[in-house]
Amino acid sequence: MKKSTKLWMVILFLFTGAGRVTAQIPSTRIYDGEKLAKVKARMESKEYASAITKLMNEADKALKSKPVSVMDKTMVAGSGDKHDYISMGPYWWPDPTKPDGLPYIRKDGVRNPNATSDCTNIGKTINDISTLGIAYYFSGNEKYAAKAAELTRIWFLNPETRMNPNMNYAQMIPGHNGNKGRGFGMIDVYSFINLLDAVEMMNTSTAFTTADRSGLKDWFTDYLEWIRTSPVADEARTSENNHGVSFDVQQTVYALFTGDSVLARKTISEFAKLRLFPQIEPDGRQLRELERTNGLSYTNYNLALIMDMCAIGHTLGIDVYNSTSKDGRCIAKALKYMASFIGKPQSEFPYQQSRDWEKELQTSCWILHRASFYDNKSGWEEICQKYLKPSSTDRRRLLYSLE
Repeated sequence: MKKSTKLWMVILFLFTGAGRVTAQIPSTRIYDGEKLAKVKARMESKEYASAITKLMNEADKALKSKPVSVMDKTMVAGSGDKHDYISMGPYWWPDPTKPDGLPYIRKDGVRNPNATSDCTNIGKTINDISTLGIAYYFSGNEKYAAKAAELTRIWFLNPETRMNPNMNYAQMIPGHNGNKGRGFGMIDVYSFINLLDAVEMMNTSTAFTTADRSGLKDWFTDYLEWIRTSPVADEARTSENNHGVSFDVQQTVYALFTGDSVLARKTISEFAKLRLFPQIEPDGRQLRELERTNGLSYTNYNLALIMDMCAIGHTLGIDVYNSTSKDGRCIAKALKYMASFIGKPQSEFPYQQSRDWEKELQTSCWILHRASFYDNKSGWEEICQKYLKPSSTDRRRLLYSLE
């Protein structure tokens, strides 16, 4: 019997104020289930206690939050159906030379504060459900799962309030393309993948019911069909930068969640050839990300997406991390290039980075920490030990164990 199979059979016990809790290994895909179980078994230790306390405080706050839905907006999609999600491209602004501001013009890296609509509410919903699901896993308290179920029903399931399973009007640009959406809008809901991991972390709950799970799987089955057939989604699929990577990760997670393992494995098997090798230079640079006004931010962002795909592949026994092209393009090279700036001043970065240099370096360290799960000879963890300075309350301590 394989070691991983044996681990699934191990029951770990610990004592908390609520009584005896079983540190079960959840069927997660982005978060490592075995590492989660080990963290849960030691969640009262110095390494994790503060992060657990903050998590529970945030979950208690989410318990009091008023549910929102796609119906809670004034802007309506071109379809006229308020159930259709709609958002605006974040870097697009009214043209000051035009009386009506149309068509909007692009200011890369400068976010328009009015470009919100459904984006704000869906972000709040995903964050609350994820927080509640994680809190349920670590506490076993059904009140968290019950609230997560309520929010799920309102956003995804109830006929009166549910979002239609499409992104046809996501990141539309006023005055362009008949105000229809763009494939880039799929990234608005990238964190659906984290939400679905949180749902898996509630798989022992009675409050998050079988009907809730079934309904959510039906919703994502329809959404996956939209992804596979929509011209809007195809724009994301054919993108040659982080949006293409995001598309593959999302399609893979949704396929696994809905039971389409054939599509999931096909997407992962093609990932290196279609995404990694075209986007990573032999010296490790990601030129499409570095050309942006925040080159390190986008380099980090794309690498974080790639780490998500590595995690998914790991759960299926597929090694994504070590994929290497004939001319040496690989994830390790991309990480090495990014890591070469850790501990250095921004003046040594040969591209633009308009904000948050030190914060981005911390993000780089977290990415290296995740990469060390698949490469313990790279020296990534040694860099992290020197430069990663995580807050004692940082949730990533729980989700990406620092042990």
